[in-house]
Amino acid sequence: MLDMVIQNLLSPAILFFILGIIAAIVSSDFDLPKGLGEGLSAYLLIAIGLKGGIELSNYSLAAVSKPILGTIILGTIIPIITLYVLRHFLKMDLKNSIGLAATYGSVSIVTYGAAINFLDNLAISYESFMNAMVVVMEIPGILVALLLLGIIEKKGSTSPASPLRNVGIVAQNPFSFINVEVLKESFFGKSILLLVGSLLIGLIVGTNGLPIIKPLFIDLYQSVLILFLLNMGLMAGKRLAVIRRHGLKLLAFGLFMPIFYGTLGALVGVTVGLSLGGATLMGVLAASASYIAAPAALRTSVPEADPSIYLGLALGVTFPLNLTIGIPLYYTIAGWLL
Repeated sequence: MLDMVIQNLLSPAILFFILGIIAAIVSSDFDLPKGLGEGLSAYLLIAIGLKGGIELSNYSLAAVSKPILGTIILGTIIPIITLYVLRHFLKMDLKNSIGLAATYGSVSIVTYGAAINFLDNLAISYESFMNAMVVVMEIPGILVALLLLGIIEKKGSTSPASPLRNVGIVAQNPFSFINVEVLKESFFGKSILLLVGSLLIGLIVGTNGLPIIKPLFIDLYQSVLILFLLNMGLMAGKRLAVIRRHGLKLLAFGLFMPIFYGTLGALVGVTVGLSLGGATLMGVLAASASYIAAPAALRTSVPEADPSIYLGLALGVTFPLNLTIGIPLYYTIAGWLL
């Protein structure tokens, strides 16, 4: 495994990510143009969505039903586990706990892209429909976290003095705590819209669309990933100081929980019949934390949650962990399980 970690660390994408961190730490005046980061993010979302859709067009629903079910289960239980750990062991307040539950329940599209790059470098095959699982897992993690917030707040607002009023509200609308804006952001925010839309387009055009799609979205993918990871390194480096302010317990959470989730994801991948490469990617999806879709939804639905906590932990701790030693570790764990 040590050889794989070293090989991963010495890959061009990871080295540029480390370069970005160093630039942030030494307060270099280097910075990418403001709009370029969003453009690169949009490119990666479209590329992964298109590739997933094209590959998914080659499979029947029966062939992907078990992986889809396993992905939905992961997206459902990870926010629940996260909330329980933060509330009972770290004694964190509800709003920030929900922020982290949504962040860790969702996925990092770039970590997934780096995992694909890792498998390609090792010539390890994987189920091509796994690109579609990125889309499947992105939504339930956010929605479950927000549903938990609504349920807990409703429970807390119920008082013996007004049981009939509370019961009446629940009877009229059991989901009254769900904000329409939250649902809109969860399903139609830019990351979900681009992922789902690109996936559907790839599914519709199938392999007939490859001559047009391949030159930009497949051949140039790894080069664009390098630029994006350089920018992410800059962002992660700037968040490191934020994490130190929140204590060692939170730092430990950002380091150890992804490994637990990655192991759980690899186990689910093996259980639903995925190959070594597929189970590795399932582990990566479970271990990663969102810094695009989840924060966008949280800004709308849980403005009280501190972005320095959920973004700082996702970008400053979990993202570098997964990029450097996490991906080779989940690959090794998936091999053991198989």
